[in-house]
Amino acid sequence: MSKHVTHWIGGAAHEGPSQHRGDIYNPASGQVTGTVDLAGPKEVDAAVTAAREAFPGWRDTSLSKRVQVLFRFRELLNGNKERLAELISAEHGKVFSDALGEVSRGLDVVDFACGIPHLLKGGYSENVSTGVDSYSIMQPLGVVTGITPFNFPAMVPMWMFPVAVACGNAFVLKPSEKDPSAAVVMAELWAEAGLPDGVFNVVHGDRAAVDALLEHPDVAAVSFVGSTPIARHVYRTAAEHGKRVQALGGAKNHMVVLPDADLDLAADAAVSAGFGSAGERCMAISAVAVVDSVADELLERIRERVARLRVGPGDDDRSEMGPLVTREHRDKVASYLESGVREGATLAIDGRMHPVLGGDPDGFWLGPSLLDHVGPEMSCYRDEIFGPVLSMVRVGDYDEAVKLVNDSPYGNGTAVFTNDGGAARRFQHEIEVGMVGINVPIPVPMAYYSFGGWKQSLFGDSHAHGTEGVHFYTRTKAVTARWTDPSRRPEGGVDLGFPTNG
Repeated sequence: MSKHVTHWIGGAAHEGPSQHRGDIYNPASGQVTGTVDLAGPKEVDAAVTAAREAFPGWRDTSLSKRVQVLFRFRELLNGNKERLAELISAEHGKVFSDALGEVSRGLDVVDFACGIPHLLKGGYSENVSTGVDSYSIMQPLGVVTGITPFNFPAMVPMWMFPVAVACGNAFVLKPSEKDPSAAVVMAELWAEAGLPDGVFNVVHGDRAAVDALLEHPDVAAVSFVGSTPIARHVYRTAAEHGKRVQALGGAKNHMVVLPDADLDLAADAAVSAGFGSAGERCMAISAVAVVDSVADELLERIRERVARLRVGPGDDDRSEMGPLVTREHRDKVASYLESGVREGATLAIDGRMHPVLGGDPDGFWLGPSLLDHVGPEMSCYRDEIFGPVLSMVRVGDYDEAVKLVNDSPYGNGTAVFTNDGGAARRFQHEIEVGMVGINVPIPVPMAYYSFGGWKQSLFGDSHAHGTEGVHFYTRTKAVTARWTDPSRRPEGGVDLGFPTNG
């Protein structure tokens, strides 16, 4: 039965006046399974208004009561993990186990946010001048918004809203319209947990909804995850409208393999990090920079593992990798196989020929693929493909590998595989990337650290979640106070001189 997904505004489903709708697909069959309402300026304004009206009451709610709501939300979310994973798998296409892992990683941020009383402690200095004390307090911003991509419809929003809400803000989420259902379920769970109406809202939409949020005068801050061109647009537009901005962009993540590396470990890592979630993740390994002396051996081990990978529908327990999210995206990703060969690469593994387990031929399928002998001038290397295509770049030595990574305009994540501790320590020091793995292919930090890259992978100064997330969603107020003791009232009078401490 076809489903209909609408907005969540002011604590309830909200259809609004816009008649614009989009289709929801099952990527494994290519069939339309539902529709989603797409917001115009009126729906966006309704959501922001609901958040603005709810903010004062939530800001003034005690930390103890806020945390009680967060703990209830955490338990409800944990109890609905499988329900959420099924929705994600059906709308995004990733296999169920991958979707379940996504929800679990999002829960880690909720766990972190439950400790907000400790994280919001300010500082206090007694007697900074005679009879004068100074202290700092952290206060919420007001209405904040999150604009999130299709590839992690639960986890990426949870990089944002648990911390924002815990800090006392009201939140408007604009998830991807390609897989919108998880966002609405999380809104329902917030309501069940006792979050006041209007503190958490969801509006679905395309660029019209995004721009309405970026330009809305009542939105104080914008957090975004997506491609670099859109991240740049979000950063510029929101900043021009006086907002605090955190815009995480694209990536071209490298995995450097040195000659002394455990090649079985490296091959396992390349396959799992390159083809997990069909390569549709910003932390996917898309370029393997391998020292030439071990390149042929590593390629053969990758080839053996890829041959055993089971591609199929997300709801089939046998499947290890699902389809891509849309037909258009599948076709774009597959086009890099042809352009790579035209530009001089070798198609070592052609995912178009990979068998599919009981899959509908109309599904958006592309199996794991590998282009060998890729050069940095090729489009398959320069572009963020965002699909199951690995590019193998053969380098002469460690220095050439580091130069390759550092010359990239992106600086999201990278990994080095080696058994030499000195080389690993040198790599983590010299590499110009925000997140580094040592014999770990996808170095996504835990929730109490912050997530984010360098260079064109981040526009703004603040990374997601962790302590940087807390600082992003709050502003600090410094207070200087004097309480005079009637028995020791200081001699005074008018003094027009510049104040000094004494």
